[in-house]
Amino acid sequence: MEPAGPVPRPWDMRTRLLASLNVMIIGLMVTTLLTACGPAPRPGAPTGSAAPPRDPAASASASLHAPGKDTAGHPSRDAATVMPTVASPDELVLRWRLTGGLAGRGGPGTLPDFSVYGDGRAIVPDTAAGPEPGPGTATILREYRLTPAAVRRLLADAQAAGLHRPRTVEQPGVADAFTLEITLGSARTRIVVAGPGETDPAVRFWRERLNAGGWARRDQAVVVHPYEVTRLAVLAAEAGTADRERLASWPLAPVGAGAPVAGALCTVISGRDVPRASRLSRTARPGTRWLSEGKAYSVRFRPMLPDERTCADVERT
Repeated sequence: MEPAGPVPRPWDMRTRLLASLNVMIIGLMVTTLLTACGPAPRPGAPTGSAAPPRDPAASASASLHAPGKDTAGHPSRDAATVMPTVASPDELVLRWRLTGGLAGRGGPGTLPDFSVYGDGRAIVPDTAAGPEPGPGTATILREYRLTPAAVRRLLADAQAAGLHRPRTVEQPGVADAFTLEITLGSARTRIVVAGPGETDPAVRFWRERLNAGGWARRDQAVVVHPYEVTRLAVLAAEAGTADRERLASWPLAPVGAGAPVAGALCTVISGRDVPRASRLSRTARPGTRWLSEGKAYSVRFRPMLPDERTCADVERT
């Protein structure tokens, strides 16, 4: 009996077997790739791996300090370099001081009027006379502490007022005017508070938001209390010895070897000498002249702030 068709040759059977194996291998590879990539996304759904949920407070802080954006989300070359990025509790975030006027307020070496730090502390002078006490006495400081949320709102409002971009607003021809200086991160804004300067957004922000005594209690993490001074700068200037009744022996390290700062010789007092120097500043009679290594000096006690370590820091502040 004759076969129904041609008898397949051996090499034809081998070719068909190899083709079947190739199809199986390709199918396995496709299945493996689909499993690794996961299911196809639904139309309109975000692609990629889902990010873990973020802390709302961290998100707010990150958006505040995001480089290259202002509060409206617009590109800002200045914001990328001058907005504060807090690295430590003692790092300065926001500061203001008022200088000038008829009496020459805020001279070299004086304390700023207001300083906010990375941990929310706000340190301000607590004296009716402002940050410049009488000769031989030290300024008393008060410490506030804002909640993290209140700090973020404060910095956001500062940026909205344009303080993340350094600028100067002069008022030519205005004599004896006050100059407001606000520092936000590395950006410094100087505005003469007169004429158009009165309505500047930065001046409005200063008046409305940078008065620590007017802060809501809910925005404060702790009750306001005296600032604990850990370092004092002694600013000494040579003085005459005609009034010997006012001479007293200086009991601490010699002041004559101090660093020149703000027209005086600066010495930093720290450690166990701080309480002693603080007592001297409170109990010495006004106008006392201090004898140190045979010379008479008038001295000014200047509390040092958390971001100040040296006399050079006092001069910069």
